[in-house]
Amino acid sequence: MIVPARDEAAALPALLEALRGQHQPPAEVIVVDDGSRDATAVVSRRHGAQVIDPGEPPQGWTGKAWACAVGADRARGDLLLFLDADTRLAAPGALAGLVEVHQEHGGLVSVQPHHEVPRTVENLSACFNLVALLAGGAFTGGPGRARVAYGPCLLVSRDDHRRVGGHASVRGSVLDDIDLAAAYRASGLAVTCLVGGRSLRMRSYPRGWRALSSGWEKNIAAGSGAAPSWSVAATVLWLAVQHLVAGGAVVSGARAARHVRGGQTRGRGTIGGSAASDVVWALGWVVLARQQRQALRHAGSFRWWTWAAFPVPLLAFDLVFARSMCRSLVHGSVDWRGRTVDLTRSGRAGRTSG
Repeated sequence: MIVPARDEAAALPALLEALRGQHQPPAEVIVVDDGSRDATAVVSRRHGAQVIDPGEPPQGWTGKAWACAVGADRARGDLLLFLDADTRLAAPGALAGLVEVHQEHGGLVSVQPHHEVPRTVENLSACFNLVALLAGGAFTGGPGRARVAYGPCLLVSRDDHRRVGGHASVRGSVLDDIDLAAAYRASGLAVTCLVGGRSLRMRSYPRGWRALSSGWEKNIAAGSGAAPSWSVAATVLWLAVQHLVAGGAVVSGARAARHVRGGQTRGRGTIGGSAASDVVWALGWVVLARQQRQALRHAGSFRWWTWAAFPVPLLAFDLVFARSMCRSLVHGSVDWRGRTVDLTRSGRAGRTSG
């Protein structure tokens, strides 16, 4: 098992401690300390992991891709499991289940963990999670035919990984998981995506809004051109409907409040027409809220208000999206984990510095 980690001292204990309860524990646990400025290495060794210092990534490499490549070279097993430090194996049979799926389908097996969001501010990532799932279209192609992969959990065989060129084939990619999936498909290998559910969980942004905004800002800027065109169109349509219903409901509510305050009794035809439109917007709100409630149950432990008051997470998405587009178009880069991510090469591939 290979864990690329940069400043993950707070997150690693949950992952490393959970390994002890696995029915089929990994033969080795390698934490690749990617220039951490905290106690990542100390915490990892304390929990029995082997720690590797990969050094600064070479020119043209992102930090995570370099860490994964170094970890893969050092690992001894025939299967390579890449796990993000903020993931957690929540079921004793999680690793055994992953191996079973790989034995059945081969190629690249990827899992989108169940997103744990205990703090209110973390719940603002609700819309981002749904957009990532919808735009990726990962769960519409059936086992072995997914078009993308999700980086928090990747399981591959050493032979297949060498066949596609390993992480060197995505050395400059900001979203290495998506481009790695493309490399596997191009080599005729299966790509299978699963939802973590009770087996695999993650908590990505415990540090609050700044980390949440920075993380999704990077993903939006780098991934805007990575998803299949049909899923991008579906996502844009879904977001447009959300904005339309949210805007219509707000205007309708403001108009109704104005009528009540003014005590209007004249113009019944106009008021009747307004009442009809009010019902339409209200029904639209209910339909969207129910749809998001079902989807968010699969995405994470999001609170009721994230779907009942869906325009709130939608507004958070709009703010981060606008900032991401501004940074990528004007500056050609975004900041992530103390590094500047260059987005000027191939749209989403870049290099890290700093």
